[in-house]
Amino acid sequence: MIFRIHKLVTCLFLLAFLCGCLVARAGSERPNILLIMADDLGYADIGAHGNVEFPTPNLDRLAGMGMRFTQGYVTGPVCGPSRAGLITGRNQERFGFEGHPGPKDTWGLPLDEDTLPASLKAAGYRTALFGKWHLGSEPGYRPLDRGFDEFYGFLSGMHDYFKQDDPNWGLIVEGEGSPAELPQYLTFELADRTAAFIRRQAQEDSPFFVWLSFNAPHTPMQAPRRYLDKAQHIEGKLRSTYAAMVMAMDDAIATVINALEESGVLDDTVIVFMSDNGGAMLDGGARNGARNDPLRGSKAQLWEGGVRVPFFIIWPEQIPAGQVRDEIVSSLDLYPTFTALANATTPDKLEGVDLSALLQGEPMPELFQRELHWRFYGTQKAVRRGDLKWVRVSGDGGLYGMSKSVREDEDLSETHGPEAEALEESWVDWNSVNPKIKLHQQQMLESESRTGQSKGSD
Repeated sequence: MIFRIHKLVTCLFLLAFLCGCLVARAGSERPNILLIMADDLGYADIGAHGNVEFPTPNLDRLAGMGMRFTQGYVTGPVCGPSRAGLITGRNQERFGFEGHPGPKDTWGLPLDEDTLPASLKAAGYRTALFGKWHLGSEPGYRPLDRGFDEFYGFLSGMHDYFKQDDPNWGLIVEGEGSPAELPQYLTFELADRTAAFIRRQAQEDSPFFVWLSFNAPHTPMQAPRRYLDKAQHIEGKLRSTYAAMVMAMDDAIATVINALEESGVLDDTVIVFMSDNGGAMLDGGARNGARNDPLRGSKAQLWEGGVRVPFFIIWPEQIPAGQVRDEIVSSLDLYPTFTALANATTPDKLEGVDLSALLQGEPMPELFQRELHWRFYGTQKAVRRGDLKWVRVSGDGGLYGMSKSVREDEDLSETHGPEAEALEESWVDWNSVNPKIKLHQQQMLESESRTGQSKGSD
């Protein structure tokens, strides 16, 4: 009898141990998430997209490690609105976020909007942001108020790369907003802090979400001397400085990927690389020397060059390397995808598509026929449905087939009149439920919309 009781207790102990292991295994299967965002990176300015003017070996490595999407979009052609769409999983027009909160503005991302870091934090993820925020500078709107556990960077739209205190755009800060040191070139400091966070979190039981939000290669145009020397062969000071900044960012990305590898968590980490919008090619719009070939247009425009961006998703444990995908994907998709992978609660009002099935090898043919909408300051409007895109940019535009006219130079409006009318009607219906632009932004927006350019902080 005693032997049987002992045997039963032993079996129960083993069963409890095995259940514990299964629970631990289930927890460990939730991947870490690393989002790397460049700022105003040109579509043509990485080797994976054909650039041979200057090397980007680490970006090219990322592009080949998983899925490189040829039709990856953001929700807006400028920084603040694009980031608002990504972090909420909703078109920023839904809540009137179409301008750029500056360092002295008192408004920011509406407090009733759900955010991606908050959802992941509630699911047990450790969350961090290193770099550019641009979604509100006042208390209540800052990163730690919106779901991040850690923050180091700057709150407005741009910053000096060498000075801790930028006279125009404020301080480098951390946490709730305390002044922080800037011991080196900002691009490298952001990467080093991200790498340190990864190493710390690799020793913990909980998964992590970290957003490395570079301000490179956004203005001001500044780079360390050794990178400027590497770009001496490039004609034109603006373009050569831009190239130096991109090469420095490329090396900074290597620092972060090396931290994942050395910590043993690379295979268990979903990595997304993207730009917040297209390269800045317009005078008066933070022009930085970028190129968006073969796309038409620039940052601050709804041509493809403003909203189609480099877009890679890597997950070594799940995604076979070397894939070039033509599905239409959007920054809207990151929120529902990340929460699905994290077993986190996904808010009902999200507007993107959960891509987790695609990342795990299942086809999602519906992505080729999906519909995306854009509005920019009232004078620019666009909608894409399947291969067709209808667009208006300050009086110009038409209907374009993306597979044959990625440069948006062959207007199909006359030969495909019904399709053009249908897309315009779709845009009108979508736009009708969006609020008007907020009054406190109106004066700035009116002056910018006249030229289709974005001035100042963005």
